[in-house]
Amino acid sequence: MSFFDPGRTSLKVCGVTREADALRLVDMGVDAVGFNFWPKSKRYLDPEKAVWSLDLAEKILRVGVFVNERGDLPYRLFGEGLIDVVQLHGDEAPEITANFVKAGIPVIKAVGVKDESDLSLAGRHDSDAILLDAHAPQVFGGTGVTFDWRLAKRFQMDFPEKVLILAGGITAENAAEAVRQVAPAALDVASGAEISPGIKDFEKVAALLAACRK
Repeated sequence: MSFFDPGRTSLKVCGVTREADALRLVDMGVDAVGFNFWPKSKRYLDPEKAVWSLDLAEKILRVGVFVNERGDLPYRLFGEGLIDVVQLHGDEAPEITANFVKAGIPVIKAVGVKDESDLSLAGRHDSDAILLDAHAPQVFGGTGVTFDWRLAKRFQMDFPEKVLILAGGITAENAAEAVRQVAPAALDVASGAEISPGIKDFEKVAALLAACRK
């Protein structure tokens, strides 16, 4: 998938809750959308109401976001064709991530970064990409808070074979600098592309896309 190509920086807009917003993102050329299937998220999308995701197939990469999911929901939604990639955004152990790899399901593992010790933890996961986010216990992303991008660069040095996605407080104002400093395979943006939680701001999205395409 070109989304995981480290030679370019793609854009993933996460926390999409409305079909109309998703279709607009397709038209704008956004590389990926994220649907948050964690019930405690303020950007929660009820899986039973996400059938419209089927219409997005092969138009945009559809990422299902899960937090410490104990059931078979990620496998079921992938099998039903509603998502293309599973993103694990909780405290999942490397063994959980490996199960998706074994099942042939593309998987992104997100890790909150507070200090260098979190980098070694991230490096233990076998996945299609590692998403580094700001450390946010019990919230698991979408806070609008950045972390020290020097840690992202350190991760790239320590684990050059890993595909890196950068998240945490990415906005239209700092996206170009994030690309310049880190050159990740993708930027993952939720609050930085919104009017309010789950409702997208397309002027912000256009600016984020421009930053990625530079």
